[in-house]
Order: sequence, then structure tokens, then C-alpha cells
Amino acid sequence: MITIKQMKTDDEIRGKAYVHWRGWHDAYSGLVSAAYLEKLTLEKCEQMAFQWRENILIAKDGERVVGFLGFGEADPTTGELFALYVLKEYWGTGAAQSLMNAAAESLSAYPKIGLWVLKENPRAIRFYEKCGFRKTGEEKHLPSVGATEIRMICMR
Repeated sequence: MITIKQMKTDDEIRGKAYVHWRGWHDAYSGLVSAAYLEKLTLEKCEQMAFQWRENILIAKDGERVVGFLGFGEADPTTGELFALYVLKEYWGTGAAQSLMNAAAESLSAYPKIGLWVLKENPRAIRFYEKCGFRKTGEEKHLPSVGATEIRMICMR
């Protein structure tokens, strides 16, 4: 059974780092620069995970971290989803939806929630649309990863 909780322990932080690293390689291969993916090592993801500990929800299957979601504030009226990753073998299990539900609860004070998603990632876009997000038409190119992101907003 999948449980959702705030990330707390060093083991959970390392688990989150693994999901981050694996998620980029599984979901973004062919969508972002291969050179960027080569440079995105598990060690770099661990460094990031230990630096950014606040507002991280994790999905656990027993003691194993299988997904995470980072959230915060974009502006006083908009909560923001900064990252959502679930291990490939947990795609379609409801883990991502459970993380989204918990994040929506954590961001309940905001009248809207925003996120950026890779323009060429139709699977993720469909998921966010099912969660009530709509494309705004706003785009930004990320030269470091060789890809473009689009903005999506969910009004509440």
C-alpha cells in the first residue's frame, strides 16, 4: 500500500534523490538533452535533495520511496508544484494522484495552483489535465536541458 508523508529522514532524502535521478532518465530520455542527462548523476540528485528538504511529500511502498512532490508558493495567490516524479514501475498505480491530492491539501490556502511541464511530454500533460490543470499559453525555453516548458494552472 502506498502512503504519503512529509520527507523527514536521511533514508527518505536518499530515496527521494533516487526517484529524482531515475525519473529524469526514465521520463525525459529523448525529450531533453542527452548531455544534460549524462551530467545528472545520482550524487547530484542527492546533493539537491539534502539542500531542499522543505515542502517535500514522498510516496512510500513499505519503506521504499517510490515518488515525491515538491511544492511551495509562486506568488501570494498561487501555490506551485515544483516537481512530481514517480518510479516508472509505479506509473498508473495512483501514487502520483495521491501525491497530487496531498499537495492540493497543503496548498489549500491558494485560489490557484501552477506548474511547469515539458511541452513534449504528453503523458504528464494528460495527467495534469485530469487533475484539473489547463494550459495558459505561456512557454519558456530551458537552454540547459534543451527543452521547452509550458505553464499550467488549476483554478479552485
